[in-house]
Amino acid sequence: MVERGGSSGGTTTRLLPTAAEDGGDSDRESSERPREPWKGEYVKSIVFAGLDAIITCFALISSINASTRSSGHVLVLGFSNLVADAISMGFGDSVSASSEQEVIIEERKVTEWDVINQRKKEQSELINHYQALGMDCNDATMVVNIFTKYKDIMVDQRMMADKGVLPADQEVKPWKNGLVTFASFMLFGSVPLLSFIILIPFTDNESIKFVSACLASALALALLGVAKARIAGQNIMFSVAVTLFSGSIAAASAYLVGWMLKHIAGLES
Repeated sequence: MVERGGSSGGTTTRLLPTAAEDGGDSDRESSERPREPWKGEYVKSIVFAGLDAIITCFALISSINASTRSSGHVLVLGFSNLVADAISMGFGDSVSASSEQEVIIEERKVTEWDVINQRKKEQSELINHYQALGMDCNDATMVVNIFTKYKDIMVDQRMMADKGVLPADQEVKPWKNGLVTFASFMLFGSVPLLSFIILIPFTDNESIKFVSACLASALALALLGVAKARIAGQNIMFSVAVTLFSGSIAAASAYLVGWMLKHIAGLES
């Protein structure tokens, strides 16, 4: 809204009120503000690498436990597999983040050329995009005309409208993503194995060690399920249940395969 007046005869621009401020949407205005999800540059890498690590490592333990009752086999195969998977995951995350940045940078170069050399076409497509979102034609035209004054903003808007791509974050360091993923995988993947190490001085019963690994893995999965719910804004109980269910399915499948190879195929590690 534009208000004209003042002693100098100038023009003052004010923001338009929302429907709730005009009294047209009082129910929504009085409703509780949704809870914000967790934010952080490396939160997702930590949580999802941790989930993958726990499920992968515990599934391996289940398979070994079904085919042989040796803690030595569990620790040797478990830690060797953990290190190999952590390196692979960390390297993969780093390469993926780096490739994503490179693609966005190249896409921006193409879009910037289009904005400079095909301005009318880019303006028309952006107007159509805003109209498809429900904006009035006159308002869409006015907004695009304003954006046209600022080339970088215009390029960013075209990338979002045409390719659904956000501008590349120059502060993101792919090698840091890889390092965080590696560390998270090693840390959480060690949880199922630690129960075997801790109980070695106290008992030789492999069943007790396996049950303790199950409990430790379930606790770690539950904690990561809570973290995943906070990131995605999901119901905490539902997220924990889904996480535990996925871990249980993976472990049960691995245990079944190990048992079948031992008792049906006649193989034993």
